[in-house]
Amino acid sequence: MTGADSVVPSLPAFPSFQSPVFQAVVDHLRPAAQPIRPAVLRVATGVFSAVHNIRRRPMFRKLHAQDASHFTPVGVVKVLSKPLPPRLADGIFDAAQIVNLAATLGVGHRVTGPLNAALQLWTISYRNSWTMLLHSDNMMTLHQMVLGVTRSADALSVDALLREGTLFPQRYERSYGAVPTALNVVTVVVYFISGMAKVRGPLGLKWAGGDVLRGQIAVDGMRKDLFGSAKPAAGTALYQQKELFTVMAALSLAVELGAPLSLVNRRLGQLFALGAWGMHVGIRIVMGIKFKYNVSGVSYLPYFPMGPQLPR
Repeated sequence: MTGADSVVPSLPAFPSFQSPVFQAVVDHLRPAAQPIRPAVLRVATGVFSAVHNIRRRPMFRKLHAQDASHFTPVGVVKVLSKPLPPRLADGIFDAAQIVNLAATLGVGHRVTGPLNAALQLWTISYRNSWTMLLHSDNMMTLHQMVLGVTRSADALSVDALLREGTLFPQRYERSYGAVPTALNVVTVVVYFISGMAKVRGPLGLKWAGGDVLRGQIAVDGMRKDLFGSAKPAAGTALYQQKELFTVMAALSLAVELGAPLSLVNRRLGQLFALGAWGMHVGIRIVMGIKFKYNVSGVSYLPYFPMGPQLPR
């Protein structure tokens, strides 16, 4: 075939990587920031996880000793056909806490970070395999996984002190600015899935009417009475306030379904963080359900980035 006979197919027009729109998106999602930004998140999340899990160590050991009939593996634990021997499960849990401490301190983070991500994923998946899913723990674990496989230990770490002689290296890179965005994407996915689960149910958007929420509080109160647990006085006192539950349900659904908007603008993100935190505080007061990671505020720190960033 001669040059005259050949036909060169036309390629679709894509926006240039140098276009102002593309550059604006990159600057928003991956701003050039200093290493202090992801480092603060690594330390805060790691410290919360350490305290949270060490306090629950007796519960985990009791859980690991349960009868095998209660074991239904989920996630990565599906590789098991039966539960691990209790001593081995206890040992893995304890090892996860030691590695988490090393990753939080930034000791050999290139190794301890990914290893901590793997151990935390295994630990929470094994926990969830004993008939109870704890969604706030799932989000904390996902955050630890992101921090474990990214450059979150280039500041405020033993590694930084030994390598550069300072805890606060002064440089700008996009990899540091991308970490909070990745954490926020995880948060958005968790909340949006929760909201979609509500509206895809039998009631659809009518879930915002508040009747389901009132029913959940009534059932939770009866369960606590049945098992001798203390139920929140606020739930009983407010049960007859139907309009209040309508407002609470509507706001909860708005927070969950509106979560993706938190990635569009920093102010919207911070407004979402405050709304989500307030929602969990309300749940704790009215229902007595403690989403500790959320109520602590640590889960929303990525929406309030630390340190300066370059405008472009």
